[in-house]
Amino acid sequence: MNAMIKKILLTASIICFLFNLNAQKSPSINGVPLGMVSYTYRQSLQKDMATTLDSLIALKVYDMEFSSLFGKKATEIRKLLDERGMYCSSFGVSYQDALTKSDEVASNAKALGAKFVRVAWIPHDGPFTKELADKTIADFSIIGKNFKENYGLEFCYHNHGFEFAPYEGGTFFDYIAKNTDPKFVNFEMDILWTFFPGIDPAKLLEKYPNRFKLMHVKDLKKGVIGNLSGGTSSENDVALGTGQLNLPAIMKAAKKAKIQHYYIEDESSLHAIQVPESIKYLLSIK
Repeated sequence: MNAMIKKILLTASIICFLFNLNAQKSPSINGVPLGMVSYTYRQSLQKDMATTLDSLIALKVYDMEFSSLFGKKATEIRKLLDERGMYCSSFGVSYQDALTKSDEVASNAKALGAKFVRVAWIPHDGPFTKELADKTIADFSIIGKNFKENYGLEFCYHNHGFEFAPYEGGTFFDYIAKNTDPKFVNFEMDILWTFFPGIDPAKLLEKYPNRFKLMHVKDLKKGVIGNLSGGTSSENDVALGTGQLNLPAIMKAAKKAKIQHYYIEDESSLHAIQVPESIKYLLSIK
């Protein structure tokens, strides 16, 4: 065995050790270490990533989903993560990049250490339509098959609300789920963007117990009325347990669905105050 191979094996062993060590000391949801979406800290990550990551360590959060590289190279971010015993499990990119820049996306995902590539928006103007759904099914099938077979990465689509418009006794989400192969296409449930258009997240998890691999955990301010637009003020994100969502029921269903990664997302200007409260609440759920 030459020196280079020994070095690679040693590095892999160290990363594995740190992953297991931090998994033991991280807050755990349904037996899974709690994660964070980079978008929650998008402004501070852009200004000072190292200090921001240190603040997440103070919260005992080690699992990250990066939705942006924040002007850095993926290798630079990976170095910052490795130095802190943190890791990136999912990498979010645009629909178009996933479809047309797979080499670049896969290279960045692998450099970060991510297993999943996630898309969180389907480009569209106006209401979601059958034509858009058919194009989405075709494109997602290409994207998922490409990432799986050529790069060993798993593809997930993050729902954003508009996909739940009624269609043939169900919704366009149902249509997309039923017409994509779970071998190549699965989902990240954003529980706010499931609830916002009137869908019960727990029941949707029960309906598709093997299709959701990832979850964005967030809550919606009381009194806010949802719709199918896929948009609402970021200030409507509130600390978990203080809003409208039935989080105990959702977490129970998520456990049965074997969600692999839970990421807190709080888009509001009060995230620095609300995130610690959200973690405390999640840990209180029995």
